Amino acid sequence: MALIAKENFVGAWIFFLGVILAISIGIITTFFLPWSKLTQYSSPIYGILVFLGLIVGFSINVSGKDSQTFLLTAAVLVIVSRFGMESVTGSLIGIGIGDAVASTFSALLTLFVPATIIVAIKTVFSITRV
Repeated sequence: MALIAKENFVGAWIFFLGVILAISIGIITTFFLPWSKLTQYSSPIYGILVFLGLIVGFSINVSGKDSQTFLLTAAVLVIVSRFGMESVTGSLIGIGIGDAVASTFSALLTLFVPATIIVAIKTVFSITRV
């Protein structure tokens, strides 16, 4: 029987939901949503992702080595997503996949950045407590 940690249960599920939503947004906005609707709904869509990122940042309980691991992993995800957006758009644009990948990376960045900032701030405050 596996033991499940309850302290990060909500944060983990919201993070998983946010990743699925970000990937879905990246695909839907490229292939299925016309440009007029995309400009109309992009603010609420990305607002939801920022809100989910903030919830993840506040609800996830990372301390000590876990916070270092989370921050390092999140920083790598943010950097790779940003550079991946630029390089994939340039290399796959002729195939038609470049926009979908760039949109997906953009949605993932919108989720990861707020969560990373909140956890980084929480870590700084926990380090300064003596």
